[in-house]
Amino acid sequence: MHEKRFEGNIDRLRAPERVERLEIERVLDLCLEDGQSGSLLDVGTGTGLFAEAFAGRGLTVSGVDVNPEMLAAARHYVPDGDFREGMAESLPYPNGAFDLVFLGLVLHESDEQLKVLKEAFRVTRKQVCILEWPYRDQPFGPPRAHRLSPEDLAELFQKTGFRKWKMMNLADTVLCILEV
Repeated sequence: MHEKRFEGNIDRLRAPERVERLEIERVLDLCLEDGQSGSLLDVGTGTGLFAEAFAGRGLTVSGVDVNPEMLAAARHYVPDGDFREGMAESLPYPNGAFDLVFLGLVLHESDEQLKVLKEAFRVTRKQVCILEWPYRDQPFGPPRAHRLSPEDLAELFQKTGFRKWKMMNLADTVLCILEV
């Protein structure tokens, strides 16, 4: 299980060229456009890169990851965050616990993508934001075979029960904003 999971060097996740490629401030601006989010769950938080940025915008931040080493790094960067070990397919939080659920470059790694989305849908009150690699060959990121096409994403969103979504192409990634 989880054969596509990131197994690289933790420091690589915060490498300046990768951080620049992720357009973190732009992603946050788009995710927080409605100004209605006070709490965030960062699914697959890794080193807490996005959790740290959301906390910097004043949100109460929680994160979940399967890798205890990643969680230790996230706690270092976001000491006020609530970080728990767990799987995206079975989130350790009650229904409707968060205004915003964020999945940053994690959905493509899951073996059970529909289950991941149903869990995100379950624990959010308002919206889910998903940052993913575009469905094309790039000299970075996972191989194309591990990426999700726009059609695959739309089918997953519809099966999950999201009533509305939009997909935005950024420079090197795709941001999907889904409303419950």
